[in-house]
Formats: sequence, structure tokens, C-alpha cells
Amino acid sequence: MTKNIAVLIGSLRKDSFSKSVAKSLMPLFPSDYNLEIIEIGDLPLYNQDYDDLDQVPEAYTTFRNKMKTMDAVLFVTPEYNRSVPAVLKNALDVGSRPYGASIWDNKPAEIVSVSPGAISGFGANHHLRQSLVFLNMPTVQQPEAYIGNVMNLLDDNQEITNPDTLKFFQAIVDAFDTLIKRY
Repeated sequence: MTKNIAVLIGSLRKDSFSKSVAKSLMPLFPSDYNLEIIEIGDLPLYNQDYDDLDQVPEAYTTFRNKMKTMDAVLFVTPEYNRSVPAVLKNALDVGSRPYGASIWDNKPAEIVSVSPGAISGFGANHHLRQSLVFLNMPTVQQPEAYIGNVMNLLDDNQEITNPDTLKFFQAIVDAFDTLIKRY
């Protein structure tokens, strides 16, 4: 049975490191998984009035409906100011409302944080985990996926080819696969 996996990238840059890491992870999933990068940059900032006054932006409806078809979520994100980028937090908020209709409930998740620095997006990874606990998203605990010094991992084509890194990426994917199969 095919599993649909949403890939949410916390960076809007065209050539973001997070997008490069996501594209390196995606082919490592089992062949019966359908992975799709879901665009979150076009979502207006969440405003509860939209839902309360029945003025829901079309982008919210499209996003919510798409995410309802997904079985799990792979988050690949940079860290901004020791936290989650606003675009990713906004997507979580849009998907969690209106109250009682969260599209996130009980969807398995994997968090991969990416950074050009040595701290490896630790703050973003753990802030995102806090939100996912509230949203009732079971999340892979081990291996922890902090990808630091990412510029040293990417080749001239923005691809990761280092065998040791790809072996670690496979371990990340395998752990996520195990979690998904529980749900």
C-alpha cells in the first residue's frame, strides 16, 4: 500500500541547503512511498478571523486538503535565530486550525535540521519538536538528525555524495519508515 509523505522545507530560498538535503533524503525511502515537497511559502500569515468569519484564503484550503491526503511528514529546516523559521511555524498554525480540525493529528513525523554552522540547527529541531508534541505527531527520536557544516557536505551540484553521510541519511529514513509502519 502506497504511503504519501509530505516534505515540508523551512527555507524559502531557491537553492536552500535544506532543500538540497531533502532532495538527498527522498530517494532513500522505500519504493512504495510517494514523497512530495509541499509548498508553504504562499500561505498568508495565520489569522483566526479567516476561519471564524468564513473568509478562509484559498491557499489555506488547498494546503489543508493536500495535507489531509498525507500519511506522514518529513520536516527539513534551517534554524533562524535559534528557532523555527516563521514560514514553517505558520504552516503548522494554518494546518492546526480551525480548532478541532487539525490536519496534523497522529501523523508520524521526522525532523531534520540543517545548518552551515556546527550547532546543526539544534534550536530549530527542538522548538519544532515542542509544537509537534502539542499537535499529537509521533516523532522519530533516534537517530537525531542534526546536519551541521552542510556546505562541506554538498558538491558543486548541491548534492550530497559522501558515502558516510548517505549511510547516516539511510539510517534516518529507516527509523522514519519504522515509525510510519506503526501507524
